[in-house]
Amino acid sequence: MDQGAGAGAGPQRARGRLGAPSSGMRAPGTPWARFSAWLECVCVVTFDLELGQALEKSSICYLSFPDSHSGCLGDTQFSFRIRQCGGQRCPGHAGEKRGDRGAPASLQREPAHYFGYVYFRQVKDSSVKRGYFQKSLVLLSRLPFVRLFQALLGLVAPEFFDKLAPCLEAVCNEIDQWPAPAPGRTLSLPVMGVVLQVHIPSRADTPESGPLEPSGHETLLPASVVLPSVHELDLFRCFRPVLAHVQLLWELMLLGEPLLVLAPSPAVSSEMVLALTSCLQPLKFCCDYRPYFTIHDSEFKEFTTRTQAPPNVVLGVTNPFFIKTLQHWPHILRVGEPKMSGDLPKQVKLKKPSRLKTLDTKPGLYTAYTAHLHRDKALLRRLLKGLQKKRTSDVQTAVLRRHLLELTQSFIIPLEHYMASLMPLQKGIVPWKTPPQIRPFRQDDFLQSLERSGPQLTCVLKGDWLGLYRRFFKSPHFDGWYRQRHREMTQKLEALHLEAICEAVRGVLGEGAWRGSCCQSWGGLWRQTAHRPRRTSRSG
Repeated sequence: MDQGAGAGAGPQRARGRLGAPSSGMRAPGTPWARFSAWLECVCVVTFDLELGQALEKSSICYLSFPDSHSGCLGDTQFSFRIRQCGGQRCPGHAGEKRGDRGAPASLQREPAHYFGYVYFRQVKDSSVKRGYFQKSLVLLSRLPFVRLFQALLGLVAPEFFDKLAPCLEAVCNEIDQWPAPAPGRTLSLPVMGVVLQVHIPSRADTPESGPLEPSGHETLLPASVVLPSVHELDLFRCFRPVLAHVQLLWELMLLGEPLLVLAPSPAVSSEMVLALTSCLQPLKFCCDYRPYFTIHDSEFKEFTTRTQAPPNVVLGVTNPFFIKTLQHWPHILRVGEPKMSGDLPKQVKLKKPSRLKTLDTKPGLYTAYTAHLHRDKALLRRLLKGLQKKRTSDVQTAVLRRHLLELTQSFIIPLEHYMASLMPLQKGIVPWKTPPQIRPFRQDDFLQSLERSGPQLTCVLKGDWLGLYRRFFKSPHFDGWYRQRHREMTQKLEALHLEAICEAVRGVLGEGAWRGSCCQSWGGLWRQTAHRPRRTSRSG
């Protein structure tokens, strides 16, 4: 596809949309209700030499094809993330909110963005004017279940390219019979004669969770394919060329720093960006990120402007034109073609931004950033030992993911402890007064508390933890974490206050009258009088 700095032909508009458009999950019983719990739509995008740039505004079409610099022959899978036109949508059906209840914050539906999962095929075909068959099958969803949808495309797309529309319509009807993706459930998902068995993550899950097991009310079909995760990528494979700098990259993600990832293909680009944004789990990634981005995207000017500071976004691209356009960005990661030999591939080097060249820039991490924490050399030695012993990539990924999880938890636990100390005492919650307010978060008080309850209690890494926290306070991730925790604590206060009211009423009316109908009416009274919105308070 000719999609360089000056594009030639463009992709054809998506032909069909199986599963009608929706502004969220549909009410149970309506057409395509179960389908829309998983997918927004299915798109078929075909390259058309004759259309030229007539569809330049159709970002989904351009994101569904590798640009001309990628040279992708055969079958390629990748993903993208795109902002919904018109900004954030209106709240969807109540079923959608129930569906997200209990889900980890990082895996909840996104109200203002779609995820696109692409299966692209490019093969020689003499019957086509340009000499190549070029077509993409795209699944559009609000769920970040990259591993599940890649597996689904791997089953459906090859069959679709051979049999076209009838096959796709049958698949959509099968998806419309799937149970809802409720957190905590293990599900059987039949499609095209194969049964995918998946577990939908919940907040109650732990990193040590064992094999998939159904809960009491679920009956599983014999599974052809058991997916160990609906969303987790092979982290070790994604990070192979940057293992020496994983900790520095973790800091950049934690601080919400702008990062450009230039990769040789959309597959490498999208996997690297998704791997980077998953580094902070269980902390939600609150910045913008685009696994695959092109110069034709409607937000190209917004992200490349020099009139203001670079936005807090992780941008995955394949066109070297971005190196010239985004030279002013503080951090640029250039990675080469992946090498899957048994040895650790050559690690990209840290380089000063001044050494950044246009177009022919060599692989490297171009940044002037100095890490606050000392590098954990034991991690790299452990991974190297795993390669020498020919451990599987799954085992290496588990080691790497555990390290990043413990690093994030060591950073977050002091914040959680301090936040919990701001909660009013339960004895101060009385029935006939408005619930007491959560005390304000004072950054200086928190920093002083680190001497006795800081990350050094759970992490062996040395370094400037105080400096890292100070920069974290200025990032979107602190704001997102604080708002979420404050909201949860407010809900807990309100529940305790309602409980106190109910206990007081029970004492006045007696047990018999209480069991009649008082609780509901007093609950309504409490909502009218005590449940008023209050401003959150943070102070620096």
